Amino acid sequence: MNYLTVENVTKSYGEKILFDQISFGIEKGQKIALIAKNGVGKSTLLNIIAGIETPDSGLVTTRKDITIAYLPQLNALEAEQSVLDLILDSQNPSIVAVKEYEVCLALIKKQQDQQLPVPKELSERMEKSLLEVERLHAWDIESRVKEVLSKFGIDNIFQDINELSGGQKKKVALAKTLIHDSDLLILDEPTNHLDIDMIEWLEEYLSNNNITLLMVTHDRYFLDQVCNYIIELDRSKLYQYKGKYDYYLEKKAERLANEAVTLERIRQLYRNELAWVKTSPQARTTKAKARIKSFEVLKEEAHQKVEKQQEGFFIQSERLGNKILEINNLHFSYPDKELIRDFSYTFKKGEKCGIVGKNGTGKSTLLKLIMEELKPDAGKITPGLTVQFGYFSQDNLKVEGNKRMIDIVKEHAEVVRLQSGNYVGASQFLSYFGFSYEQQYTYFEDLSGGEKRKLHLLITLIKNPNFLLLDEPTNDFDIDTLNLLEEFLDHFQGVVLVVSHDRWFMNKLVDHIFVFEGEGKIKDYYGNYTEYRLEREKQEKARKRAEKQRRESEIRQEETNVDVPPIIKSQKRTYKENREFEALEVEIELLEKEKEDLLERMNSGSATALELTEWSTRYGELEEELDEKMMRWLELSEKEE
Repeated sequence: MNYLTVENVTKSYGEKILFDQISFGIEKGQKIALIAKNGVGKSTLLNIIAGIETPDSGLVTTRKDITIAYLPQLNALEAEQSVLDLILDSQNPSIVAVKEYEVCLALIKKQQDQQLPVPKELSERMEKSLLEVERLHAWDIESRVKEVLSKFGIDNIFQDINELSGGQKKKVALAKTLIHDSDLLILDEPTNHLDIDMIEWLEEYLSNNNITLLMVTHDRYFLDQVCNYIIELDRSKLYQYKGKYDYYLEKKAERLANEAVTLERIRQLYRNELAWVKTSPQARTTKAKARIKSFEVLKEEAHQKVEKQQEGFFIQSERLGNKILEINNLHFSYPDKELIRDFSYTFKKGEKCGIVGKNGTGKSTLLKLIMEELKPDAGKITPGLTVQFGYFSQDNLKVEGNKRMIDIVKEHAEVVRLQSGNYVGASQFLSYFGFSYEQQYTYFEDLSGGEKRKLHLLITLIKNPNFLLLDEPTNDFDIDTLNLLEEFLDHFQGVVLVVSHDRWFMNKLVDHIFVFEGEGKIKDYYGNYTEYRLEREKQEKARKRAEKQRRESEIRQEETNVDVPPIIKSQKRTYKENREFEALEVEIELLEKEKEDLLERMNSGSATALELTEWSTRYGELEEELDEKMMRWLELSEKEE
């Protein structure tokens, strides 16, 4: 079933054409990833599909009976709006009912936490909301609300959204998108600001549910796990690949090779035609005029640019001595939270170490301690005399005055020494990482957030450091830039310590990882992230198996250690006990039937609040009676008749 069709859509800003007459469709159940370089129109295309922007030409057609939920990359959240108001902002009766139920639940919990009695008005309001949720059969929505809020760590549903950080706002917006039961999800960079545990939960949620999805992401591991179809925007055109990320890489390489061959053939033909034009007299015949007209078209085709795979571009880092960096018995805490407890490590030449863990566990703090931006509570960090740090933090690049990009870079390095021994200029270095010569003369204030972040990273790399500290270097970068950065770091001869939630990046780059487990605990695991995750799952299964065996052992031990009475009673039931046993079987059956009938009436949605209260009380009594009678029945059943 076709959900959405994009037909011959064109969009440009000024002279820049983002996409030109592109077409594709989205079928029910498809999970599509849209990938492209930064600045070529991915978010604009999603805005057009969502109806926020209009194309210059072309049509976007959506089935009338489907609903669409859209998570844009940048969210404009209304002022003085609570988290709950934003998440459950809908006129859908079921969502309205669940919202009222959640409000009542939170207010009652607040009263209980303060050890205050629940007002009668609030109890009646709660009963009314409960009846409405029952009537609308909205428990599935309520369950989804609970799951998402819990996983995203959203505790205070009454908090004003403007009191939240940028990362928290992103989580709230994503939670809203997932909670609403939509036919088509459109997500723009959904993994930004999420830690690895949350990304893995989202990955499983999107993969296992019957969801139709169109998504922009630079997270290649996430893309590979979730999506089964890839569309790429490249030089204003759209290319489609039915497969995973590896298949896309293979087919794109084939496409580029074919384009290069075709372009060379066109250029040879252009050279031949150019020679004819130069030697021919002014066109007088219709045939000659047609040939000259064709030549002009050929000239345009011959001068088009073809994307080429970048060749290696590797910087020569400063020489490292034998002593690099020693961390001894490091402790660091905030007044309400311990982040690092008794951590020690000695770095070795050529190491590439990753840092993973939930947000707020101290990953960035370790880098700040190494850079002496923070002081430890105890312990010592000792760098070697030859160490030259290159520190890429999550803070914004600070630039005095509004300067051009190329001038900012030249303030740090006019030329860069390569591993080959050659030198290249700052402009060539910027060009390698995707900044065209025209872009390099853009003023800093006119750069996008992603471009400023990339510039910050390149300034860190261009200074020839031999120990790189990188805090989330993959955020806001397109996939092409990530591939270049990975290749650069893979050939980097110094030490790398990197914080990242990008599992593809970590798997490809690091030798081992430090896992920040919380409460000051840091685990050093030799291997990449996927190996660690598999080992963790294996240990968790072993732990559960051991726990089950322990419980079974305790039960057997309890049975073995039961005190034997001095006088062993007969193992045969008396006449009276036989009669009791028979009566119990009938009574248990009747109680089970009453319990089943009661549950059915409670779920019918037609009861009054008073009836629900009475039935709930009786249901509890029935469970207690059944437990008592079942225990007695089991006791008698162990005796012979």
